[in-house]
Amino acid sequence: MRAALVSIAALSLAACQTVPDAAAPATGLDAAAPSSMQWLYGSGEAAGASIQAWRGIADYAIARSRERRVPQSVSMGIGGEVAEPQSCARGDSWKPLAVVFDVDETVILNQGYEYWATTTGASFSKETWEKWEKTGASYVRPVPGAVTGIRRLREAGITPVFNTNREFSPEGAARAIAAAGLGEAIHRDTLFLRGDDGVNSGDKDGRRALIAERYCVIALAGDNLGDFADVFNDDSRTPPERRERAARGDLAQLWGNGWFVLPNPVYGYSLKGTMGEVFPEGTRWSPETAPADAPAIMNEGN
Repeated sequence: MRAALVSIAALSLAACQTVPDAAAPATGLDAAAPSSMQWLYGSGEAAGASIQAWRGIADYAIARSRERRVPQSVSMGIGGEVAEPQSCARGDSWKPLAVVFDVDETVILNQGYEYWATTTGASFSKETWEKWEKTGASYVRPVPGAVTGIRRLREAGITPVFNTNREFSPEGAARAIAAAGLGEAIHRDTLFLRGDDGVNSGDKDGRRALIAERYCVIALAGDNLGDFADVFNDDSRTPPERRERAARGDLAQLWGNGWFVLPNPVYGYSLKGTMGEVFPEGTRWSPETAPADAPAIMNEGN
């Protein structure tokens, strides 16, 4: 753009003059946000993907609630394994139906914290996150689709239960959920935090077991595979192995069929992998090494 504005006379002096620097990069609120945050917190595409997921959650759970038979739970991680569906019968009746949700970037967006971290360049710390848990409720926003989805579930007699790795303030978590327009959450009833199962761990299988004792869990939703089963986040599993576990076999059939994932490219366990792991053999194209013909058969599911 700048070259188009330079006069012919100025061009004749280019050899003996220093070309001015380009305009200084924008700072503060005029600076570009990180691309992952532009997408998750600012794009229509992210809003559409979230609304799509939430519509699927509500449609699926409501359909399950109308089945004329004793309900069964959805498969979920309990005790380090993915437990098969269980009968929800309890005496002459059955447990109340529930859908279990992660909280952060699943039902609420932590835009206030991410704004602070980005504009200051600060790294995540437990100290600042604790303060955010306790004071940040008015700076969160609902995930698009969540308010309508939660309302539809409650109207159908299905209880939303929140299983979060927040750990410092049950009151702050409940305030954030309410401030986002998602209604009441009661600690150790419909709201479970890290440590509520007696284990100070980010693993959620123990809390899922507690929830399943009281509720018939017919669906799960989250932005991390650990929101469905801890086996996915085994540190001995490489990123390709983790992807393979989620995308093939029996577990692959659960996506959209009891398990619902929300997009989060900003942080979390999904953001791992070397160049060699993310781009395996057979995907490393270059103009110099490209074969004349593409493979005749592509692997389904990749």
